[in-house]
Amino acid sequence: MKALLKRTTMKNNQIKYLLLAFTATIILAACKQKVPAKPETMDMVKKSNAYYTCSMHPQIHEDHPGDCPICSMKLIKVESTSNMDNMNIPSLRLTAIQVQLADIQTDTVREQNIGDQKTLTGTVTTDENKAEDISARIPGRIQRLFVKTIGEKIGVGQAIYSIYSEELLEAEREYLLASQQQKQLNNPDVDYAQLIDAAAHKLQLWGLSQSQIKTLASSGKVSAIVPILSKVNGTVSDIMVREGDYVTEGMPIMKTQGLNRLWVEAQLYANETGNYKENNIVKVSFPDLDDALIKGKVEFINPELSATSKVDLIRISIPNPQGLIRPGMQAYIAIGGGNSSSLAVPTSAVLTNGKGSIVYVKNTDGSFSPRMIKTGTGNQNYLPILSGLNSGDVVVINGAYLLNSEAIFKNGSGNTMAGMKM
Repeated sequence: MKALLKRTTMKNNQIKYLLLAFTATIILAACKQKVPAKPETMDMVKKSNAYYTCSMHPQIHEDHPGDCPICSMKLIKVESTSNMDNMNIPSLRLTAIQVQLADIQTDTVREQNIGDQKTLTGTVTTDENKAEDISARIPGRIQRLFVKTIGEKIGVGQAIYSIYSEELLEAEREYLLASQQQKQLNNPDVDYAQLIDAAAHKLQLWGLSQSQIKTLASSGKVSAIVPILSKVNGTVSDIMVREGDYVTEGMPIMKTQGLNRLWVEAQLYANETGNYKENNIVKVSFPDLDDALIKGKVEFINPELSATSKVDLIRISIPNPQGLIRPGMQAYIAIGGGNSSSLAVPTSAVLTNGKGSIVYVKNTDGSFSPRMIKTGTGNQNYLPILSGLNSGDVVVINGAYLLNSEAIFKNGSGNTMAGMKM
């Protein structure tokens, strides 16, 4: 009986050992099998990749933050993603700080004036019609200059220099003598009033003002050194004499310019002059004044070409009531054109190569994607859109070259336009 129980117990133990061994084998085999990654996880791995680059030198690509080895600027992080729902067109995602550091600027596609207008680069000059020359009325020696600086403003009645002149001194004596004779002699056969008027007129011709002549009459004393007063308003542009110089009658003392109205001079090619006429109204902007825009009038088109450059001179008259515009400033003149409107983008937004033209569009999720477009003939500022964009699309107008270089680096130059069809 004991032997039977012992055999039964051994048989049960063997069955338990077999079950345990079988279970262990199954668990071990299951552990050796690889758990497949979820499709979503694989897609995210394939779709995203981050690197660090320099906004000034986009050829720099690092896998860690730091400074640019060329200019030492802080590297910005760029996350590149591939939008599989948009025919595999690559896109770039930047944070707000990265957009600011890279100076990415955008604008909305809308109707713009694409009239054919030409922009000329001109230079502000003085209006020679407003120039005045102050010359010596009598010979003498410049005793003192009251205006010694070019650019100084002078007004009517302001003393500009004093002169010692024997001729002027003698004319003063003649005037006083005629006045004294009228008071003392009172000869009815002599017209003393006419003598006084003739002497006063002579003093005026030699540069004295009415107030100076009245002062001379009331004081009864001649002066060897007489101040000469300005008869014009303007800004001194040149001074031809120095203190102590001797001058002759008609010799220039100084030159003034009226700066309340100026000229802008530019050059045209000979075949373009027929498109413009005198008295045409044009727009003039000044980069030194934050592109302030004013209206000017074509005042002169030279009928003769330059002997050396074979170009024509065009002159624009502009107002300058506040005196903000100064001779020597650069100016841009918009001439010609029209009011032709079309859906357009700024010229700075369009990148063109041998395969066509693209712009970078800002997507609703904040990423940037290239888009192939067709453009027409516009002007210097805008290009009309024939296809590829719709009104309201947001395009990159500054920084497109940076985005394009990143796309080329990640996808190759041949893949920048991959999947894009017109």
